[in-house]
Amino acid sequence: MSLAGFDELFQRADSRKAPVAVAAAGGDDPTVLEALREACDRGWVAPVVVGAEGAIREEAAKLGIGLEGFRIVSAEAEQVAVSAVAEVKEGRARLLMKGRISTPLLLRAVLSSDRGLRTGRTICQVVLMEVLRDARRFLMADTGISVQPKVEDRIDILKSVVEVAHRLGLELPRVALMAASESVSSAMPETGEAAELQSRNQAGEFPDCLIQGPLSFDLAYAADAGAKKRIDGAVVGAADAMVFSTLLAANLTVKAIMYTSDCRFGGVVRGTSAPVVFMSRADSTSTRLNSLALSLALLDP
Repeated sequence: MSLAGFDELFQRADSRKAPVAVAAAGGDDPTVLEALREACDRGWVAPVVVGAEGAIREEAAKLGIGLEGFRIVSAEAEQVAVSAVAEVKEGRARLLMKGRISTPLLLRAVLSSDRGLRTGRTICQVVLMEVLRDARRFLMADTGISVQPKVEDRIDILKSVVEVAHRLGLELPRVALMAASESVSSAMPETGEAAELQSRNQAGEFPDCLIQGPLSFDLAYAADAGAKKRIDGAVVGAADAMVFSTLLAANLTVKAIMYTSDCRFGGVVRGTSAPVVFMSRADSTSTRLNSLALSLALLDP
């Protein structure tokens, strides 16, 4: 069994009994408006668009997008993130969506100790990657937030990834702890940390997944790499999730795949009290729809 792909996630979203309110921070973004219009028309969401009302209406008119079914929350630039997070915090929306707003500004509002969406867990971006050529699907984290996570942070990220995998249909996901080498080396501390977490998994900790590491990308992705290197294990060539040691490694890997392969992808922030539909400002309308479908799958029907 493999993770649910985007075709299945779209079908799940289409079958929801009622639309879910989603608050978009910085709603005057063309791809955000296009994605929300389609998702609204399909019955997935009830958009709450936060930002300068004039700019939102002007952008929608320029694109020929009607705003029927949308609710606009007018907010000045410095209050857009706070207002959007408040829609979720106060129960008027169940999802938060990143629009035309900087990541640091949005995260500041999300991480506010009294008005944000903190849970006590390290927050991270989880990307679902679907490589069409190889019929491969896997999760990747943290691709967008934690720069240099410590071991305890990586454990939180691991738990978030496993929870997403469970929601996407896997009872026992296979998790690769990523590194540049499969050998433990004092020169690469992340390799020792990966080996430690693998041992803890084998001892019964983290019982809802299978962990192997350190593993290089080729070993996590391709079974023939394991055969050539004479390395085996349940995760080799079959990783359902890849957990990286640094933001640099994760972000470079995910963007290299995005821009050079025939793939589909979407991302969500976890570790927060509600899913955050979270991708780059450079992403397309289709990627934002993918991210919405992924985020909706993490909610109860």
